[in-house]
Amino acid sequence: MSDLVSAAVAVDALQTEMKRFPSPDTGADDGILAVEIAGVCGTDWEIYQRESRGRELGPLILGHENVGRISAVGQQASRRWGVGAGDRVVIEEFIPCGHCRLCRAGHYRICEATDSRSGRPFLRYGSTPASIPPALWGGFAELLYLHPNSIVYPLPEELPGDLAALFVPISNGIRWVVQEGGGTVGQSIVIQGPGQHGLGCVVAAKEAGMGPIIVGGLARDASRLEIARELGADHVVQVDESDLVAEVADFTDGHMADLVIDVTPGATVAVELAMEVATKRGTVILAGSKHGRPVSNFLNDVVVKKELTIKGVRGHDRLSVEPALRLIASRRYPLERLCTHRFGLDEVDRALRMVGERADPAAVHVNVVPA
Repeated sequence: MSDLVSAAVAVDALQTEMKRFPSPDTGADDGILAVEIAGVCGTDWEIYQRESRGRELGPLILGHENVGRISAVGQQASRRWGVGAGDRVVIEEFIPCGHCRLCRAGHYRICEATDSRSGRPFLRYGSTPASIPPALWGGFAELLYLHPNSIVYPLPEELPGDLAALFVPISNGIRWVVQEGGGTVGQSIVIQGPGQHGLGCVVAAKEAGMGPIIVGGLARDASRLEIARELGADHVVQVDESDLVAEVADFTDGHMADLVIDVTPGATVAVELAMEVATKRGTVILAGSKHGRPVSNFLNDVVVKKELTIKGVRGHDRLSVEPALRLIASRRYPLERLCTHRFGLDEVDRALRMVGERADPAAVHVNVVPA
């Protein structure tokens, strides 16, 4: 392999340039990943726009849903991660300190050392500036530097890379629906937003035995809503053409939803709607970024009257990633239906716009293949 590494660098708002960086040296405690495939997430698009996030980061390599093969690894890192050179792995985006109060409690995803929203210096795959050596902090590149605090999971050789790259939306679904939402057998659930994370929530709800599973989207989401049905949703609602509240009442015999998951990006009205469709003593999980916009009609009295539990969630952890990888490998669900588009490294701008601008309404999970 050349001593220079090609990478697609987000140099400014909605601008990508191909650049080359020196291949990093490794010691006993770190490593290098040859990137096989990197998924494109809505967070990548949010940072790429440089509006609510990413404004102060400077040029950087995006991509945090990373699958690849260990090309070099130090002896200590190999023992700690349980992998060796040549092994296929997935990498979580978090690079936590490992010893703070949050890390010790298992909440390493919001450790200050890796929290990209804390306003403090951080390290995190897909959002760390290229000015921080060795620059290769994102998956839209041939190689990814593996920091000593990286979180690494072995991956079966036979699992297709496109499916493996779904580990983020599937693990998010497991954590948000089951671990944080408490979803269990026979409970009703409404999932607002049929993107990759919403569909991950459908899979998690189906695995947990929940029902009815109701998914809300827009008319332009028709193909995504059809995938939701294929993954196990009992009902889908086009909320710009139908009354979601009335539909949920009908589907649940007036009980309404035990659990509501909002994964809609930017749509603040979805928060109000979530509280309306939730049953008394129900739980509302807020996972969709609103890009800094306030929810102007948040009704405190609805929360009090219904005794609602409202939780914000961010990302996944070991307790959700490991079962997600097993679930993906089981092939129990037609997850290949989520894998809609592939782009080369020189097409990263197109890949990001496919996610953010929805040039193809059928796009769900878009992947970048560096090789």
